Amino acid sequence: MEHKEKQPFMKHLEELRKRLVSSAIAVGACFVACYIFAERLFAILVSPLKAQMVEGDKLIFTNLPEMFLTYLKTAFIAAILLASPYIFYQIWMFVAPGLYQKEKKYLFPFVFFSTILFVGGALFGYFVVFPFGFKFFLGFATDYIQALPSVKQYFSFAIKLLFAFGVVFELPVVIFFLTKIGIVTPAQLQKKRKYAILMTFVMAAILTPPDVITQCMMAGPLIILYELGILISRIAGSKKVVEEESGEESANGEG
Repeated sequence: MEHKEKQPFMKHLEELRKRLVSSAIAVGACFVACYIFAERLFAILVSPLKAQMVEGDKLIFTNLPEMFLTYLKTAFIAAILLASPYIFYQIWMFVAPGLYQKEKKYLFPFVFFSTILFVGGALFGYFVVFPFGFKFFLGFATDYIQALPSVKQYFSFAIKLLFAFGVVFELPVVIFFLTKIGIVTPAQLQKKRKYAILMTFVMAAILTPPDVITQCMMAGPLIILYELGILISRIAGSKKVVEEESGEESANGEG
């Protein structure tokens, strides 16, 4: 009996290893391609800051390998983004055997909209938040104080902010999923609206730099996404009721 239980577990591990290796190969192949354009990719990443800097100012690096490592990190992150559809496909193939047939139909839309919202959040941070945030921080420079942003600090700051906006934009998808599995309802979301608004500002204060403008620029879209999530929850809840009723009718018909 114990041997039979171990066998499926080992098969799952083998399947997981296979999916991880396939994903790693895809990321590795994309990394080689992205590293060729690493300098150009980093130039794109730094352009919002460069647009706010005084003409002639430059980013600095203080350690000899710093720029080389930054290009490697830039290429690696770009490779993950480029390979993300294939990675999501591998996740799908690993999870799908354990899902019911009615649950499988939500997997592709879930992955698709998650990707769209994540990229949309990152783009919002890049095109909208970055210019205002960098202008605010560089505004502290004076005649005797000069801003000397380093490559390492900027890269860490920019990637953290982009991922933060990408993750928080997933809120509608999370609400849809929680509604489908019965954890939340539209009525509960409406009732907890004021607490949700408070939490959005707390989350924005944690994830963004300590300035009011950037925090509001994250909290504002989050509140809008929460309201959108309530609407999505209503749609998801009504569809769930219809599916349950149709399932009961088919069961009664068979009986």
